[in-house]
Amino acid sequence: MESFKKEIKIKASGEKEFLQAVSEVIDSIEPVLKKDKKYLENNILKRIIEPERVLMFRVSWLDDRGSIHVNRGYRIQMNSAIGPYKGGLRFHPTVNLSVLKFLAFEQVFKNALTGLPLGGGKGGSDFDPKGKSETEIMRFCQAFMSELYRHIGPDTDVPAGDIGVGAREIGYLFGMYKKLRNEFSGTLTGKGINWGGSLIRPEATGYGCVYFASEMLKEEGSSMKGKTCLISGSGNVALFAAEKVIQLGGKVITLSDSSGYIYEKDGINQEKLEFLKTLKFVKRERISEYVKEYKEAEYFPIDKKKDYNPLWNHRAQCAFPCATQNEINGKDAENLLNNGVFLVAEGANMPTSKEALDIFLDKKIFFAPGKASNAGGVAVSGLEMTQNNLRMSWSREEVDKHLQNIMKNIHSSCLEAANKYGTPGNYVNGANIAGFIKVADAMIEQGVV
Repeated sequence: MESFKKEIKIKASGEKEFLQAVSEVIDSIEPVLKKDKKYLENNILKRIIEPERVLMFRVSWLDDRGSIHVNRGYRIQMNSAIGPYKGGLRFHPTVNLSVLKFLAFEQVFKNALTGLPLGGGKGGSDFDPKGKSETEIMRFCQAFMSELYRHIGPDTDVPAGDIGVGAREIGYLFGMYKKLRNEFSGTLTGKGINWGGSLIRPEATGYGCVYFASEMLKEEGSSMKGKTCLISGSGNVALFAAEKVIQLGGKVITLSDSSGYIYEKDGINQEKLEFLKTLKFVKRERISEYVKEYKEAEYFPIDKKKDYNPLWNHRAQCAFPCATQNEINGKDAENLLNNGVFLVAEGANMPTSKEALDIFLDKKIFFAPGKASNAGGVAVSGLEMTQNNLRMSWSREEVDKHLQNIMKNIHSSCLEAANKYGTPGNYVNGANIAGFIKVADAMIEQGVV
């Protein structure tokens, strides 16, 4: 195992996010490899960390002044052992090969945990939608799809949204795909409800994260009711996680964006949340505007000089990091524990650094890794694919019931795998082991391909 880790570090030198994700999985599955030699005999480790295909392409587009811009486009088709590649597209300046490989690698196990026949992939571009006009975003999406369309399809690769890719971008991407392929299929998910989308899809990741946290709380005979919660982010995941916490009787006291965070001592209610939805989804303004409407709230801009994020330094019982990767460092983890937090459920992908993760696991708090707790989004994307294939739409209640059942099953799978391999209550090990076994067994059964 040690020689394998050294080899990966050399091979993926400089890809820090990818190496972090791989290292976490390898540490978790070591008991599986010791118990069943078939995974080593079939060299599954080397095969499962290597993408089946990496696509990188130029995206040239015109701004409103007629100037030409060039961005990089990517699609990582990581693993198709249990189904077509499935995973979002991210448009953000930080997008690079390492980030997308880590996201695609995580997606493989996340999708396996849902119980749906979905492989893992991820893609995107270093394009930044912020500050761009509607027509500039449309032109970029059309230029991006003019290359990507060759490599995707309903039975091959089904992208969705991610950071920087919401309903607007999915619409432009799908429109161009439909034009180029001359077909109307379920090739992208997160579509508009009037043209093939699924109810609950925007809410799914946030709702699913809170459903998973609720299952964890049931393990100690508790519930979300009365719990004070810290939430980072203000996109779909964060705002709908906040909505579900409120619906279940919890109190949300923080939300954030890249400029800073708001603190509501007495909690954000549904009325205030609706204002935030309009602010972020319709007006696309900064979260600092919130305190102009609700003057009892406090706003704290980001101070990059601090070695911790003050958002994680308030009294609470639950924390939902829903912004981006590695947003909780070791100091943040200590602050959370010192302020009474005993449950952390990841809404974003790998928002907890290795140092922070070790602290949480050492203290044996309830910790839900993103590949389990934020799987609700891809789960409902899978349900959207099913509805597209059937040429029908399910009701909001039907989709939400499916989502709740999927999150309950993921929770059970994590606990069962953790117990079976000697680390009871460790959701990180449980999620990694359950996902790994399903994908690895399929790879072995399909031969060396």
